[in-house]
Amino acid sequence: MSSSERKGLPVRVRMRHDQHFVEELTSQAGVEPIGRMIPLRSVTPNPGQPRTSMGDLTELVQSISEKGILEPVLVRPLATDEAGPRGSEFLVISGERRYQAARQAGLTEIPVIIMDVSPDEALEIALIENLQRKDLTPFEEAEGYRALGDVHGYTHEEIASAVSKARSSVTESLQLLKLSPQVRSAAEALGIESKSILLEVLKSGSTLEAQIKLLERIAEEGLGRRELRQEAQKKKPRRRQEQSSGAPVFTFKDPEKSFSVSVRFRKKTVEKTDLIAALEKILGELKAEE
Repeated sequence: MSSSERKGLPVRVRMRHDQHFVEELTSQAGVEPIGRMIPLRSVTPNPGQPRTSMGDLTELVQSISEKGILEPVLVRPLATDEAGPRGSEFLVISGERRYQAARQAGLTEIPVIIMDVSPDEALEIALIENLQRKDLTPFEEAEGYRALGDVHGYTHEEIASAVSKARSSVTESLQLLKLSPQVRSAAEALGIESKSILLEVLKSGSTLEAQIKLLERIAEEGLGRRELRQEAQKKKPRRRQEQSSGAPVFTFKDPEKSFSVSVRFRKKTVEKTDLIAALEKILGELKAEE
């Protein structure tokens, strides 16, 4: 099913919290939105909320206390067979932070826009809405993209269109999911939230322990992407072409400058596997001499 055929998908819209966005969103869902004030006690948060952390709500609570909720919360009616807290009639689709801040501010009712959509459609809309925000962590963003792909069948191109990002950015974010849970936890604990830096950690190809140590160095020394790339370049064998013979030469220089190794081949075309085989042969002969 193409993105344009999906019910409830605001693919062509940047997230704008006003009546224009709501009209576009609901017209694609094929339902008429209903806006009204409802008791706060009749609304329940979404247990499948894509955002794992609400962040600091202090300023939002203060704003709502002084001015009220200026932007309606998007909700859907709970079906009779859906279990919900006592008295709950609606489930939050988007606007979870406003809902939580309203509770903290002591409001008894809130403005909402009611959309009669299925649970799957509601989750799809919530994912899109959250992924268009800028305050998600790299891992929250990546998990959201994965959910759109795995649960709703989006391609990378369709995800990029839905969240107004470049396709390459979506693909890079999904690469972060290759990091182990331990490495992800370490990055979050150290406050490292730069996608480009996390990608360099992934590209280092190190063991789990080495990746965590690298994260600790990044946090302690303030290393950026440029420094990480320079370090990675130093660890790679360098290939240069001798002008006189045209023979490929691979040179490795120890980052601590204690030694360097050069391997010259007689043939003009050399693959990485050729270099590995040559080094293994040298190592084997050295061990045999012991």
